[in-house]
Amino acid sequence: MTCYCGSNITFNQCCQPFHMGTALPKTPEALMRSRYSAYAVNDAHYIYNTYANAKKNDNPLDDITQWAQQTQWLKLKIKNASAHSLDNISSEKLATVSFDAYYQHNHQFYKMSECSRFVIEQDQWRYLEGDVAVHLELKQPKRNDPCFCLSGKKFKKCCGK
Repeated sequence: MTCYCGSNITFNQCCQPFHMGTALPKTPEALMRSRYSAYAVNDAHYIYNTYANAKKNDNPLDDITQWAQQTQWLKLKIKNASAHSLDNISSEKLATVSFDAYYQHNHQFYKMSECSRFVIEQDQWRYLEGDVAVHLELKQPKRNDPCFCLSGKKFKKCCGK
């Protein structure tokens, strides 16, 4: 099964090792992708554990669990990512990842565009916060319409599966 994060790698070779704690994301983009996948598989503990310590109190595990269970995550598109890694840390420890995420909540489709910020804590990347640039409710496409995520596929073969 291809990973939920859109990497074209299998889930068990991509994000699952991060969720299981057998590997650590080496870049902010890898952490972003693994957090998205955690939402897709309802792994609220992973999402909570990858928040920066300063933000954990603002994001209780129960709230994360409820949101993950009520939402179906459809597609992630990374638009831009800082070229930082744990192996090559510059003096600037804040990194960014810009992305579009498509999801379904209460039978309605949405697109959210965000620029997320990441910090290093205890030699690991952590999600600090994000600025949502766009949060749109999308019109329900018909089965044979082009998918709203701009994949080039029909809706029924893409996010409508």
